[in-house]
Amino acid sequence: MKLIVRLFTILLISGLMAVTVNAQTDSLLSFDDVEFTEITEEQPIEKKDNSIKSSDKETSEVANSILTDENETDKSSLWTIFIAGFIGGFAALIMPCIFPMLPLTVSFFTKSGYSKRKATTQAILYGLSIIVIYVLLGILITVIFGADALNSLSTNGIFNFAFFVLLVVFSFSFFGAFELTLPASLANKLDRKADRGGLLGLFFMAATLAVVSFSCTGPIIGTLLVQAATMGELLGPTIGMLGFALALAIPFTLFAMFPSLLKSLPSSGGWLNSVKITLGFLELALALKFLSNVDLAYHWNWFDREVFLALWIIIFGYLGFYLLGKIRFPNDSPMDKLSLPRMVLSILVLSFTLYMVPGLWGAPLKSISAFLPPQTTQDFDLYTSSFGRTETNNAVDGKARKYSDIFHAPLNLNVFFDYEEGIEYGKKVGKPVMLDFTGHACVNCRKMEASVWSDKDVHKLLNEELIIIQLYVDDKTELPQAEQFVSSFSGKNIRTIGNKWSDFQASKFNSNSQPHYVLLDPSNEEILIKPTGADYNPKSYYGFIQSAINKYKSTNL
Repeated sequence: MKLIVRLFTILLISGLMAVTVNAQTDSLLSFDDVEFTEITEEQPIEKKDNSIKSSDKETSEVANSILTDENETDKSSLWTIFIAGFIGGFAALIMPCIFPMLPLTVSFFTKSGYSKRKATTQAILYGLSIIVIYVLLGILITVIFGADALNSLSTNGIFNFAFFVLLVVFSFSFFGAFELTLPASLANKLDRKADRGGLLGLFFMAATLAVVSFSCTGPIIGTLLVQAATMGELLGPTIGMLGFALALAIPFTLFAMFPSLLKSLPSSGGWLNSVKITLGFLELALALKFLSNVDLAYHWNWFDREVFLALWIIIFGYLGFYLLGKIRFPNDSPMDKLSLPRMVLSILVLSFTLYMVPGLWGAPLKSISAFLPPQTTQDFDLYTSSFGRTETNNAVDGKARKYSDIFHAPLNLNVFFDYEEGIEYGKKVGKPVMLDFTGHACVNCRKMEASVWSDKDVHKLLNEELIIIQLYVDDKTELPQAEQFVSSFSGKNIRTIGNKWSDFQASKFNSNSQPHYVLLDPSNEEILIKPTGADYNPKSYYGFIQSAINKYKSTNL
């Protein structure tokens, strides 16, 4: 079962959702927090400094190491976006709007009277034109939004809800409810310019392909751009479009160079529409992730984990029955017999559907935990109770823990949600403190909690040897007026809990990625060990924590 689940997860989820795995959040740049403040001498700006005390040398070393890690993360994120774009390009290639055009376009080069060398050159230029067109689209998105706006998209409620609606529209388009098309006049105009010949003619020929195939490629491109944009990477949309265009251009160029390969292609038919329908189901499932982000950030508390899972079970169940031929859509061809590929895919899909069912009772579902709402949103949870009773809601010095009514500790761990309160408690009990910079929309954070923190040895260490302080950088809960301030680091108005901790992380640790784990000595608030991000190896993560604990004990004998 584990093998089936992992194979299916790789095939159906990674291609469309992998770009979210390395998602970064920066709530400092959220649109809904932007305001203009008039500064006068009578109205001084309050500047708050929550400094972590450490030597200049140590701070410099830590900052440099963090920046190095950030650069490595950025490279990894861009590669992830590129791969997702490449997969999307191949998915677009086998859509009904493009696949039938493959032999027609190739025959244009092979039967146009050109020599083989000339035809090959023309095909290569045509492929390069496809790449240029889609890369220009990615650059345009970057120029319009800019780096700051791209960063804000991952946590902005309005944009996340808009993305949810957009992906639902895309999925309905794939289901055949309607077609997303560009004006026919634009296609005709480009087609006339393509008749000019030469390099410019090839470019307009490629542009005609992009316009005519928009009803199929539009939803895929839209999904890719949404995911790339919400990662906050400046080059994300451009790199994503490069991968998409490359996957689309290579077959056209390759078949033009070796026309005999066309004989190996399957003929067009009803299977092309089945590809569209399958992608429609995946788009619909992906849309729910964006709606969940909004629900978590604004504490609506109506889109809990079991609701999310119930919808996914229904969606993938429908997909499984569709692949078996039990459900038909308007543009589907009659299916006389079940082909081997459809049978295999239906087995994988239905196995994945059954795999999710125990999650309704709290099963961790580690293979997909990164995409689900946190385990703490589950109303009926048999799994978390196995970790014992939580102490998070216990009073400290007769007072309820700050924000314990808003946030909930994962896996019944002893967690604080306010920095100052957690530090004071760490001093009182004589234990090191671990800052966990996390976020509601952080898929890596959920994966760490489900796959690493749940490890028996790691959980024991976290619960007995550390004081955990979880700081949500994307939470939209407004701070009391007395706690709002203007950041001395960014100059922005800090009005929400997420603003506060995002500013704190960026100003003190030169980082805005999550998860980000910082272990401190609460007595002097000095960093015990180089901070780290997601580490999915429980043994390695255990060693990281144990090293900090050992250092703390050696300096506090």
